[in-house]
This record gives sequence, structure tokens and C-alpha cells, in this order.
Amino acid sequence: MANDVEVGSEFQAKDYHDPPPAPLVDAQELTQWSFYRAIIAEFIATLLFLYITVLTVIGYKSQVDPDKGGQDCDGVGILGIAWAFGGMIFILVYCTAGISGGHINPAVTFGLFLARKVSLVRAILYMAAQCLGAICGCGLVKAFQKSYYNKYGGGANSLADGYSTGTGLAAEIIGTFVLVYTVFSATDPKRNARDSHVPVLAPLPIGFAVFMVHLATIPITGTGINPARSFGAVVMFNQDKPWDDHWIFWVGPFIGAAIAAIYHQYILRAGAAKALGSFRSSSAM
Repeated sequence: MANDVEVGSEFQAKDYHDPPPAPLVDAQELTQWSFYRAIIAEFIATLLFLYITVLTVIGYKSQVDPDKGGQDCDGVGILGIAWAFGGMIFILVYCTAGISGGHINPAVTFGLFLARKVSLVRAILYMAAQCLGAICGCGLVKAFQKSYYNKYGGGANSLADGYSTGTGLAAEIIGTFVLVYTVFSATDPKRNARDSHVPVLAPLPIGFAVFMVHLATIPITGTGINPARSFGAVVMFNQDKPWDDHWIFWVGPFIGAAIAAIYHQYILRAGAAKALGSFRSSSAM
């Protein structure tokens, strides 16, 4: 199947091929070192992600603490926190994309599983590695700065005062939809065939998606959109309020990821292809 690209008055046709759907259970994966290397990469990437981002959150809260002479305008602010999350995703996706795909997020893994991009075995082990990496990343922060970690909330997500549960859930659903939809679009093999630079730039829009979502939802939920990120922080902080709200940071991202997978794979890709084929058939008559 070819994709026509208009350049000025000329058309250039380049072939592209979607990879075959991943099997539900691929026993052969379990015999390959590349499979375990990918799991290790997801673990380390999520560990580093939580270590840097939680340190940023705690550092900001310490800088604006009025008990220490801080003011609201001190520190990196919400903008700096959003940059930390988005920038780390950009860096880590760039580093691990060729090894594990650079998921670093159970919601992304879940969306790719629904789209048959990864097998069930790989999806489960990726999620386990991501959650364990998040716990270890937060554990490092707590080990190095225990008093600061406990005093300033440990980076744990919870619903902000004044917002309803429905608002928090909607924020997580829509925010994760933006992220996972960006992942699908940035890694679409059809676009890769059309624009050879897309694979190189793929981590950039993904990082920007994380950045933009954090700007919008930090005041509401502290921004989860990544169940491993929320899980690691709440396990290490271990306080009632974050645990009470924690279900939002699993249900919301998984719903958002499922909607993004369905929208991209079965409406934009499949639906558009069928509509174009029908149009061409009608035109030929």
C-alpha cells in the first residue's frame, strides 16, 4: 500500500508496512535476551524518571516554604516542575526507544497492548518493571532526604482541595488521552514512511505532551497520567489521603489510554483507510 505525498505540484509515493499484530502470548520472547534487556531498560528509566521529578517537586516545596523564609515566587514553580517531567520523558524515551520502545508508563504500555503492538506477557512484565522502578526511584529520594521527603509530601498525587472526584478523574482521562494519542501519532509507521525524520523527533512531541498536560492538571491532581509514577510515590509516602485518591491514578489513565488506542487505531487509521478506499472505488466507476 502506498501513501501519496504532495510536494509542490508533484507527488511522491513511498511504501509503508504496518508490523503484524503482536500475539497475545509469545512464549518465544521468554527465551530472548533482548526481551529481558527491554524489561531492565524500563525499570531503570522509570527509576530515573521518579528520582529526578520527585526531587524537583520536593525542592520546589522547600524553596517556597514560608517557615524557611520562602515566598510563592521562589523556586522553579509549576512551570519548572512541568519542564522536569516533560524533559525527563524526552530524554528517557530518546535513550530507551531502541531497546524497549521507551514506554516508562503502564498507561502507554496498556494502550499499545490494546492496539496489538506488544504481547500480553511483555505488557505485564513492563508494567511490573515500571512500578518497581518507580518505587525504587522514590525510595532513593526518601533515603537521601527523609525529613524533606516526609515534610513535603514525597511527590505523592492526591486530589486537590476544592475539586470533585469526577473532575480529578476527567483530568486524568483527558491528560492520558493526550499523551497516548501523541505516542501513537509520533510512532505511526505510516508517518515514518512519509517523513524519514519522524523517528528521530518522536521523543520530542511525547515530552512536550507530558509538559503541557502537567501545566493544565498540576493544580487539580498534581498530574498522574502515569500509574507507576503515582504508585511509586504513594507507596513510599504511605499516607491516608494519597491512598484514598489513588484509584483515580489507575482508572483515569487506563481509560484515557484505551480511548486513545481506539481513536487512533480504529477511527483515524482503519476508518480513514476504508473511507479513502471507498471514495477511490466510487470515483473509478
